[in-house]
Amino acid sequence: MTRYSGGEVARGALGALLGIAVAGATARVVPGGPELLPFVVAPMGACAVLLFAVPASPLAQPWPVLGGNLVSTAIGLGAHWVVDDVLLAAALGVGSAIGAMMLLGCLHPPGGACALLAATATPAIHEQGALFVVTPVAVNALALLVIAVAVNNLSGRRYPHRPVAAPATSPAAAALGITTPDVEQAMKRLADRLDVLPGDIVSIVRDAETHALDRRLGSIPVSRIMNPDVAVVHPFESIYRARTLLVRRRVKTLPVVDDERRVVGVVSIIDLFTRDLVELESVDSIMRTDVTTIAADTPVADLVPVMTTEGYKNVPVVDEEGRLVGMITRGELIAVLHRALLGAT
Repeated sequence: MTRYSGGEVARGALGALLGIAVAGATARVVPGGPELLPFVVAPMGACAVLLFAVPASPLAQPWPVLGGNLVSTAIGLGAHWVVDDVLLAAALGVGSAIGAMMLLGCLHPPGGACALLAATATPAIHEQGALFVVTPVAVNALALLVIAVAVNNLSGRRYPHRPVAAPATSPAAAALGITTPDVEQAMKRLADRLDVLPGDIVSIVRDAETHALDRRLGSIPVSRIMNPDVAVVHPFESIYRARTLLVRRRVKTLPVVDDERRVVGVVSIIDLFTRDLVELESVDSIMRTDVTTIAADTPVADLVPVMTTEGYKNVPVVDEEGRLVGMITRGELIAVLHRALLGAT
């Protein structure tokens, strides 16, 4: 059984309390119906369980709540009218209602109870006739839905439910990873269909992948995989000096640092060799100042989105004072991810 938090318990209990009270009060003020007709039909109790305790369930969405209850009630009444035997009417009404709900995409467990209630109609329900579908059943269901929308959304639970977007991944990972159509095909192959939305499964799997990555890499700081021997230039140095350093050290990016070794910019091989530049011109004239750095004690898992989703190939590593202590490249990240996947990290 699922363990519920205090907030979830409060939402379920107080939401149902408010929903049933409003549903009954609304039906009471709607004119029409025999004196002995109930203001709230019993299946609405089960409907409240779904709407306030498990509002993300496909069975608790607006169309199942309305369509399931109303269609099933109408079918149950039909069985009551055409079959004299109460037991046979009950069986026919419930069986037909379930089949209709499945065909119409509005499967809702309380709908079966509505069909049973209508098929075994009391004198008051029999007297109400077809209007029983409208009042109290439709009035009850609509009132519960309105309260469910208000209570769930005000308490931080989105309703009607839509699948939560899966965590962002790099384009390559997205191309190779699990997608919603993949899950849909897998669900079709299952002998017993899962009553969950494919998008929710994708989100769960992506979250599990992220958790596994954090578990394997969370204890490894960036300082363990960075290259501490970093070639740097100062803003006042010449472009000739920067070009020479790139060629000599066989690197593609140079951090630009001030006198206290704080990163103030970067220059890349593209900046230095694809433009017509005066070699005596200083580095600060072409350096890029929108530099992303990462702290040396940052877990490697936090580095992954920086270098995949955000697309950085080289990231300067800094200490607590913001001074450059190393450089990490995409190649080093790939190496540590490879070791993590092999379980050697």
